[in-house]
Amino acid sequence: MNFEQGGPVRTYGEACPVAHALDAVGDRWSLLVVRELRLGPRRYSDLAAALPGIGPSVLSQRLRDLVDAGVLEQRGTGYGLTAWGVGLEPVFRALAAWGMASPTPRTGPISTDSVLLGLRTFFARTPGWDAVVEIRAGREVYRVVVVDGELRELSRGAPAQVPDAVLTGDDLTALAAGTDALDHAVASGTLTVTGDAAAVRRLVTSTARPPSQ
Repeated sequence: MNFEQGGPVRTYGEACPVAHALDAVGDRWSLLVVRELRLGPRRYSDLAAALPGIGPSVLSQRLRDLVDAGVLEQRGTGYGLTAWGVGLEPVFRALAAWGMASPTPRTGPISTDSVLLGLRTFFARTPGWDAVVEIRAGREVYRVVVVDGELRELSRGAPAQVPDAVLTGDDLTALAAGTDALDHAVASGTLTVTGDAAAVRRLVTSTARPPSQ
């Protein structure tokens, strides 16, 4: 434990860039808080709802620490990533691929943002199609823009143009489980699709996840 001005400071006290990075985001829950902001700014209440396992005092402390570290900044009544925080994107992509290949099974819930980030992380370009899809999950709205088979945008907020399809549902996990799961969710009413249903299916089929081991 290092000390600064007489008080304890959580730091490895090394000039190593890995140690410095862990000083900023290495505490429990820190990276998951950042994960929930990768698609755009959110309010405290939305972060608390997306991370039900974190207590209010811990969430408040992590937000303060991440702001102090320069990873997050306050945006009106919410929080968003700084330019340095956005730089964690390739780290998350690498961690996602590494986690997918884990030799131990993954259990527990998965947040809406985590499902959609999986689409963004593992999306494989297949030229020849365009689509604008609006996704509504609870009070959150997301936009997906595909141009010539390339995922140009997947972020929080409604699309600027009229969407080709609107996908609505509180539980989006079917999007991460393939087209059979998507079809079942639509048939059961868990998810509803208005407009071009083929565009939603194409989003799912274009997601090439690494195999689990």
